Amino acid sequence: MACGFRRSIACQLSKVLDLPPESLIKSISAVPVSKKEEVADFQLSVDSLLENNNDHPRQDIQVQATRLAEKLKCDTVVSEISTGQGTVNFKINRELLTKTVLQQVMEDGSKYGLKSELFSDLPLKKVVVEFSSPNVAKRFHVGHLRSTIIGNFIANLKEALGHQVTRINYLGDWGMQFGLLGTGFQLFGYEEKLQSNPLQHLFERLGVHFDEYSGESFYREKSQEVLQLLDSKGLLQKTIKGTAVVDLSRNGDPSICTVRRSDGTSLYATRDLAAAIDRMDKYNFDTMIYVTDKGQKRHFQQVFQILQMMGYDWAERCRHVPFGVVQGMKTRRGDVTFLEDVLNEIQLRMLQNMASTKTTRELESPRETAERVGLAALIIQDFRGLLLSDYQFSWDRALQSRGDTGVFLQYTHARLHSLEETFGCGYLNDFNPACLQEPQSISILQHLLRFDEVLYRSSQDLQPRHIVNYLLTLSHLAAVAHKTLHIKDSPPEVAGARLHLFRAVRSVLANGMKLLGITPVCRM
Repeated sequence: MACGFRRSIACQLSKVLDLPPESLIKSISAVPVSKKEEVADFQLSVDSLLENNNDHPRQDIQVQATRLAEKLKCDTVVSEISTGQGTVNFKINRELLTKTVLQQVMEDGSKYGLKSELFSDLPLKKVVVEFSSPNVAKRFHVGHLRSTIIGNFIANLKEALGHQVTRINYLGDWGMQFGLLGTGFQLFGYEEKLQSNPLQHLFERLGVHFDEYSGESFYREKSQEVLQLLDSKGLLQKTIKGTAVVDLSRNGDPSICTVRRSDGTSLYATRDLAAAIDRMDKYNFDTMIYVTDKGQKRHFQQVFQILQMMGYDWAERCRHVPFGVVQGMKTRRGDVTFLEDVLNEIQLRMLQNMASTKTTRELESPRETAERVGLAALIIQDFRGLLLSDYQFSWDRALQSRGDTGVFLQYTHARLHSLEETFGCGYLNDFNPACLQEPQSISILQHLLRFDEVLYRSSQDLQPRHIVNYLLTLSHLAAVAHKTLHIKDSPPEVAGARLHLFRAVRSVLANGMKLLGITPVCRM
């Protein structure tokens, strides 16, 4: 991807450097858009080519960059080669850039950015993601909102990249047995309990689904088997209080982990050990990801250590993705503790905001739109920083229609959709790239080039903030272009080209929003 331009540059570099193109691909990056000046489209960091970076002073790196640039030649793809601070910069032929990017966006559709050469050596894996994991006997706490939306994002991204993903909701024990029925579940007369609560409602707006519901009750018997196995391996130690522990000191950890109460019943850690072993037997996963708050970091470290001590080498495939605490989430009535309060507050505030605009009364289902926009606001505020960080929640900041918010993303998507509805019929057959050479058009095209790199970064660290920041910048660029690149009253050829540009923006915006777990709205 980056529409094949990165590979074309790598092929030319490989001849000069006598290196295979594949080894150069990830050293060539799309240049972020600058508000101050027009920038090159791609750059090669010379630093990344030098094996021992510390042995090369900055001056030497700059000399190397200049020498390398002098050996390279412009061709039908690259129209200009220059140097920057330790970089060689490449400017793509402007009409080729325009035509190729817009065609690629339309042809690839929801797969745009995912077919990139950055992912070409990515082995497809079986991935298990455990997230949400509430206790259905209790009202749902807002903490489950973070686990649900983060886990949903990770599962969405892994699935989009072609991995085989199993989504598991590990329900907290409510004191009664339940049986698994294929990919669903039955609560022996209590099916309505999960269906009627607000978390299930949240799953259906967000489009969250699970392949398996399991829980602590399911692993009661299996946890006894784990205790027997620990005992047989000489790992189980009994204390004077009658409890059973595993000494982790032989693993370099000076602590112990309690795995059985004095009355013989299992604990959280024991049931997680049983669940992990059961899932490996059932799914033979390459990676298993647990999405919980950072308070459980120590717990998962111990679970993974014990699995290693039991001889399960696959324990190194298990990964805990911790998240921080949301502070200051209040409704007009006071502190928010439960999820239904959040959902009600979202809808109420967004309906009030939408009531002040003239288009709201044209909506077929204003409540549904209010909820989708409000959830987008929550998700974007949640995903803007590092997942591990605590953050201070603000309704006013989250629900602003301008600025870096989910409301702004939804507004941009709805406005671009409206353009297509109004002008699309006669204009979307073909376009002339020469009609999209304004700075505003080029900035958007350059930004669209970077989408695969952003997806790659998020796939590496499982942080949604890279995608969030990308989409916010894309929306701001679209807002600037919308003010200057008019479609109405423009010559047909110009109008058609601009409509293609805006359609590409809306397509990529929708793709990114869906990965984040946001349902784009077409009117608001």
